[in-house]
Amino acid sequence: MENSGGGLRLLKKGQKGIMYALFSRVGIMLLLLIIQVLALFGLFNWFKEFLPHVVGGTVVFTVCMVIYLINSRLDPTAKITWLIVIMLIPVFGPLLFWYTQSEIGHRAVKKRLEDILASSKDLLPQNEDTVAELERQSPGEAALARYLQRSGGFSVFTNTRTTFFPLGEDKFQEMLRQLKQAERFIFLEYFIVEEGLMWGEILEILAQKAKEGVEVKVMYDGTCEFSTLPHNYPKKLKALGIQCKMFSPMSPFLSTHYNYRDHRKILVIDGHTAFTGGVNLADEYINHIEKHGHWKDTAVMLQGEAARGLTLMFLQMWGISERQLEFRRYLDGPVPAEPDNGFVIPYGDCPLDENKVGERVYMDILNRATNYVHIMSPYLILDGEMETALKFAAERGVDVKLILPGIPDKAAPYALAKTHYRSLVASGVKVYEYTPGFVHAKVFVSDDCRGVVGTINLDYRSLYHHFECAAYLYRTDCIPEIEADFQRTLAQCRLVTNETIRKEKGSMKLLGAVMKAVAPLM
Repeated sequence: MENSGGGLRLLKKGQKGIMYALFSRVGIMLLLLIIQVLALFGLFNWFKEFLPHVVGGTVVFTVCMVIYLINSRLDPTAKITWLIVIMLIPVFGPLLFWYTQSEIGHRAVKKRLEDILASSKDLLPQNEDTVAELERQSPGEAALARYLQRSGGFSVFTNTRTTFFPLGEDKFQEMLRQLKQAERFIFLEYFIVEEGLMWGEILEILAQKAKEGVEVKVMYDGTCEFSTLPHNYPKKLKALGIQCKMFSPMSPFLSTHYNYRDHRKILVIDGHTAFTGGVNLADEYINHIEKHGHWKDTAVMLQGEAARGLTLMFLQMWGISERQLEFRRYLDGPVPAEPDNGFVIPYGDCPLDENKVGERVYMDILNRATNYVHIMSPYLILDGEMETALKFAAERGVDVKLILPGIPDKAAPYALAKTHYRSLVASGVKVYEYTPGFVHAKVFVSDDCRGVVGTINLDYRSLYHHFECAAYLYRTDCIPEIEADFQRTLAQCRLVTNETIRKEKGSMKLLGAVMKAVAPLM
């Protein structure tokens, strides 16, 4: 353990050679996974010798799969992808489909989460007076609130101060101030945690608070052990008095559960202050280091009643691997009423049910907008419904603007985003690329009265495969700040036009065209 640069550091970072990678736990897991995949392919190749004798059966099997897919409840874009896979790989394709659609590896998680949601859905009951007032001000917002309550028990709150942060570094400084004031508990749930300046300073405060008797719980996604943290990191934090766990740790056994990642970003302090947004706990998010130019991100802080919504979401995820967890002691008790206008609905999205909450909230904003919808997203990998909603809003006269990265973090998603440009621009959607760097913000703002700040990207992973969260804001005091930040960011963007699309590199167009066939599987 060492103290470096003002932050508590648990690992000495050094050069890790090939031998380390091969014989580390991650290396062994990758090796075992490769062996399993090769074994499966070997099995299929062995049966391939008998295929000439069962060609008719193979054709019938493929036709049956095609008919099944056409009549299934899958998203139409996903149907097209699977039809391509099955037609190109008649035997292995259908088997791969059934494997991905199975619940291998996550039946227990799904059952546990269903039990937790069922037992905790009434812990934050909806205040009917609040809903009645929302109905009086906006029947459309009240209808959305009823959907969110029905789909996940997400309540509408008032008496909540909302603070918008236009950059990760702004959120970071406020996080440090709020963490130092914690008296009862601190909950952190993040997709990425990486050692460096940001996490070092936060960890130093967490360790000190744990010494003072504050209960500290930290949860991060299991993919971090492949990239940013060692497998035994929870044990290292336990030595500091911090409870820590990985969501869905990686193991050397094939499972569909690995497709579902915890992409949420939540910090809760004492049940009265909570943060969410796009900012992970790594140095590029605060521009301390540069990976893809300037990193543009956003976040929101909720102080007051609505913070309890994010408290409950954290506890539900934490409780998946707990035998018993007492929710009420974290949710009961007075929460200071903060002077602010408007309504706040903290909500989440779960890939283990059929409610596409993230997508439906975004589509509801697009469908009810009368003046403008302004959006920031790092990725644009759309299904037919979302693309139609964007285009229809623009075609009926709504000013629809999208800000996307100018410097990509990954080539394939960047190329996929560009495949939507021509269709969107033709319908009047204005697409912009942020020239200084990478936009990681996930923001919707509309008509000077409603907005969303959270973790939900405009791509298949966020909309269908990840655990996500966000705050829906209606007539809160921070709405003008969100729109002002959008306009400031817009001033640093280049407009996408038919001419810029025509001049796009042929290699980028080819990559996008190829990747679009498998976009739902990314």
